[in-house]
This record gives sequence, structure tokens and C-alpha cells, in this order.
Amino acid sequence: MAIQYLGLSEINGPLVILEGVKDASYEEMVEFTIDGKEKKLGRIVSIYEDKAIIQVFEGTENMSLKNTHTHLTGRPMEIALSEDILGRTFDGIGNPIDGLGPITADYRANVNGLPLNPVTRQYPRNYIRTGISAIDGLTTLIRGQKLPIFSGNGLPHDTLAAQIVQQASLGDDTDEEFAIVFAAMGVKYDVAEFFRRTFEESGVSDHVVMFLNLANDPVVERLITPKVALTAAEYLAFEKGMHILVILTDITSFCEAMREVSSSKGEIPSRKGYPGYLYSELATLYERAGIVKGGKGSVTQIPILTMPNDDITHPIPDLTGYITEGQIVLDRALHGQSVYPPINVLPSLSRLMKDGIGKGYTREDHQDVANQLFSCYAKVGDARALASVIGEDELSPLDKKYLIFGNAFERQFVGQSSEENRTIEQTLDIGWQLLGILPREELDRIDTQILDQYYHPTEIDLTAQAKAEAESI
Repeated sequence: MAIQYLGLSEINGPLVILEGVKDASYEEMVEFTIDGKEKKLGRIVSIYEDKAIIQVFEGTENMSLKNTHTHLTGRPMEIALSEDILGRTFDGIGNPIDGLGPITADYRANVNGLPLNPVTRQYPRNYIRTGISAIDGLTTLIRGQKLPIFSGNGLPHDTLAAQIVQQASLGDDTDEEFAIVFAAMGVKYDVAEFFRRTFEESGVSDHVVMFLNLANDPVVERLITPKVALTAAEYLAFEKGMHILVILTDITSFCEAMREVSSSKGEIPSRKGYPGYLYSELATLYERAGIVKGGKGSVTQIPILTMPNDDITHPIPDLTGYITEGQIVLDRALHGQSVYPPINVLPSLSRLMKDGIGKGYTREDHQDVANQLFSCYAKVGDARALASVIGEDELSPLDKKYLIFGNAFERQFVGQSSEENRTIEQTLDIGWQLLGILPREELDRIDTQILDQYYHPTEIDLTAQAKAEAESI
């Protein structure tokens, strides 16, 4: 017979403390009944002797020390899963909110997941096309990779996330199944509505699973949302053999919720007030990406986080950089110049890119073009610094070409419309067109045979170009 506990010992924010518990376990689900009517769910987050600290998902409103009955379920949090979740929208803890009724489950999974045996992990190879040149060309996303986007307040990361959802694919010459799991944490209602409307209007909703935790939803729910989303992704990937791209936005909201709950628990804070286990909590999310040997599916992650005060050394981006395989950095200066997406390619990188591009994957010239574009764009910064000191008119003809290359690179390669879906061939062709601005002898990162095949000089009138740029400014 299940034991029910009457009353609580303490209520502190989203947490309640229950004394006298027996046989309770960490992460166990708890059901509350308030005044015999209202029901709420909770999760045990700490146990000490006969005391249990419980997170209440729906918040502790209307709960008092005497009017609450508590029932320990004896199981961890689980969600109902089937292929019917594709095209559906759920709240932060996996309840349907699209009015289409509950999911008929053929499988229930623990949201905490199971660790992947490192021996069974398969090295990521093939790439995922996003249709965005700055990503596909220079920081290529590989299946099974975790590649975060570092953004800032006011930058268009929401628009970029929506564009990736609409355009992402495994390429044109594959019949493998592909789907997207999209989880939003702590977003405003209008942002959630933007995502929902954009996906519906673009016709991609049928292969997208959405989990939405709004800003006015309980803080504790925010801590569960990414785990629920990743559990759904693992089911579709490892049970149904699909390739899944998981987009998590905004990881900063998840970390802020963790800090708030940690403070309520009275834990000793670490850097910037975040709990000392911030690294391990982020790792448990990010490491749920990968490919299992012998399996057909894969889980790829794009976590999006907003850097407080654009500080890349802040604990959240700092720890994220340790765990993940690269980053895509959005730049406020490029955004101020109306470049979309404002991706700063110099601090951006994809550590697994080299193994998923080239002949047999994208095109044989991909790696050389990417290396050369990085090298040339780095020299643009030197030319701009020199021009700011001595004036643009005093620059050498070569430095003037680098300035023209830099502006064209930002406008034509990095910059593109939010509705523009470029193939990898179009991206590389644009790269060659831009490299044609520079003399052939400057292209020292490209194999001679590839250079002979693809390089064509781009004739530019320096005077007319300078005049056009001055008029645009």
C-alpha cells in the first residue's frame, strides 16, 4: 500500500521540504494534492536522512504546510513517446498544448536518459546542410556534433534558429529520415508564437517536435525542458533510426533557473552566483548528442545561448566551450551594419568539420576554400586597422583589394536573406568569386590543382568600388 504524507515541513520558493519520508530516492517523482482538489507534480532533488527537498513544477502557489497531501510514486520522471510526437507542440514537461489530445504511447522513457558508452560511440562524419553559407562553408555542422551559437541580447538568434529549422536537411541525394526537435526555454509569448507561426507557414511543422517553456511558466519547469526534448530526440534517433537535429534556446535561461533554484536550496554559490555543478549539468545535456555504432540514427545539437553583456568569458559560454566541439559567434558590429546573419567567422569554428567535408561529402575544394577565406578575412582586419591610421587613399593597391574583399565577404558570403537557402555548391562558388578579387599569388592555402580548376580573377574598378561604398555609407 502506497504511503501518503500529510502536511509539509517548509516551503521555500519553488521548493518544499518533507520530513519523515521512507524509501525515497533521488529524482523520484512526487504527486501533491492540495485541499483535496488541485494536483501538482514535483521531483526529489535532494535527500538527507528522513528529509526530502522537492521541486514543484507548477510552483508552490496555494500550497501550505497543512493542506497538502504528498504521494511518492517510486519512479523517475517519464514521458510518453511514439512517432506521433512529430508535428506536435508540448509544454516544458511534455504535456500537449496544441489541442490535438494526448499521445498514445508505445514507449515511456526516463527524461534523465542513459549515458552513452564511449566505446559504442561512432565518430561523426556526414554533414547537415543548413542553407546558411557562413555555417555550411566555414563552420560546417556534422551529424552527431554539438555546435553552440553564442549570441547576445538583441541579436537575431531567434530568426537564425527559425531559419535553420526551416532549411536544415541531410542534402539532396539521400533518402534517410530527418527530423528536428526544437525546445525553447523562458521565451516570451510573442517569441513562441513567432516560432510556431513560422514553422506552420513554411510547411516544416510535420517533421518538427516543439517543446515550449514560456517566461511566465514555473522556473523549475525550465530545468526539465531540455531533458524532455533530448529524451524525445534519443527515442526518434536510436529507436526509430532517424537523424535528429536538436535546437535548444536559450541555454542562458536554463542556467538562470538553475541559479535561482540553487539559491532557494541554500547552496554555496560559485562564479557569478551559479552553482558549482553548472559544468556537470551542462555536460549532461550536451553529451546526449552522438551516434551509436550499429545504429541508423544520430542526435546533433545546436544549443543557443545569449552571453550576458556580450562577455564570452562568462561562465555559461566559457563552460559550454569546454564541452562542445566549436562555436558559432554572432557579432554586434556586423548586426549594426545590417548584415544577416551577423556571424563573426574568425572566433567561430567547428572542430569536427574537417572529417565531414571534402570529396564524397561536400566538394573536393571545400576545405581549401574555407582555409583561404579565413586567412584572407584575417588580413582584412590588418588592412582596416592601417586605413584607420593613414587613411584609405594611402593604402597599397593590394591592401585596397583586401578592403574590397572584406566588405564583399561580409555582404555576399556571410550576409544572406533569412529566406535564402543556399546549396553547398552555391556557397563554394560565392567563395571562389570573392577570392577572385585577390591576386592568385595571395591564395597560398589552396592546392595548385584545385586553384587551376576553380580560380578565375574578378575584375574590379577600385575607384568605382570605393565611390559606391562611400555612397552606401
